[in-house]
Amino acid sequence: MTPVLLDRNENRYGPAPECLAALRTTPPESLFNYTRDFQRGFFSPLSRRLADLHVVPEKRVILGYGCEDLLKQAIHHWVEPGDPLLVPSASWWYYRSVADEVGGVTVEYPIVETRTTFVYDVDALARIQRETRARVILIASPTNPTGNSFPAERLDDVMEMFRDGVVVYDEAYYGFSEPPGEGAAALARKYPNLLVLRTFSKLYALAGARIGYGVAGEGLEDFLKFTSRNLGYSRISERVALAALSNPGYYDGIRKAMLADRRRIIDALRSHPGVRAFESDANFVFARFPPEVAATLKAELDRRGLIIKFLTEAHFAHCARITIGTSDETSALLEALQEILSSLLAHR
Repeated sequence: MTPVLLDRNENRYGPAPECLAALRTTPPESLFNYTRDFQRGFFSPLSRRLADLHVVPEKRVILGYGCEDLLKQAIHHWVEPGDPLLVPSASWWYYRSVADEVGGVTVEYPIVETRTTFVYDVDALARIQRETRARVILIASPTNPTGNSFPAERLDDVMEMFRDGVVVYDEAYYGFSEPPGEGAAALARKYPNLLVLRTFSKLYALAGARIGYGVAGEGLEDFLKFTSRNLGYSRISERVALAALSNPGYYDGIRKAMLADRRRIIDALRSHPGVRAFESDANFVFARFPPEVAATLKAELDRRGLIIKFLTEAHFAHCARITIGTSDETSALLEALQEILSSLLAHR
């Protein structure tokens, strides 16, 4: 039995056909020659395409090996030993890990659980910032694992709080809403101290290609110099990313299918007593199960080859993050959840 992996937020639909064609037609010299694009007056076809997409000078587009790479570069550049770094309370463990690498002190600001969703507490953030006077803040929107977005109407407030610092805005899960809009990347044209990060891993289904990018405000010139790579990046990954950008219709279809299945998962889970499923703007659903059933549920799903992510953090005990797979995979998962939970919760 081949397991269905719904635990790492990969895109189970796979990339656009143009991406596979780009691999098949990649010339051998892309493997053994460095890029010569700089001799033609630009950094790379991908950074030039992204600059056009976001209406910024090409020099303000930073390429990297996914958001993980760019986050590491940002924190290593701006955080000194002992410096406070503000991070969301319910967010990716990597934020804290990479801060530890440079001796930074992570200070959490709250994401608060409500009945149907998680929300950023921006007023509490303001109080924490007055106390810590941190120079750098990380914002995830949508955030992993809870799936909630930062309220766009409060970003002006945050930029004012950090007018003398840097705001790093992680949009790895951008694109899983309807309509998707421009997201925060457009705001890098407005705010000189804003760095917005995106990846091709999630919506574009190129996690294995390890390609991401940042859009930097005009005041982050020192960071642009820090991140520059004279020999360029993977020419093959850039070629595949360009191919993904060439077929927006394919990814729009995936977005719509995932939104429909996200709704199916949330509604199905909420039909079981004691199960809480939270609204999400990402390609996953976050759910909390009754303590007495969580371990058995995991074991039963594992036995059937339906692998979802059960979290181990104390404040997320009995919680799972469920990646949205293809529609067929979602149907199989929902059938299993219905059977298992109905049995486990029959006498609750």
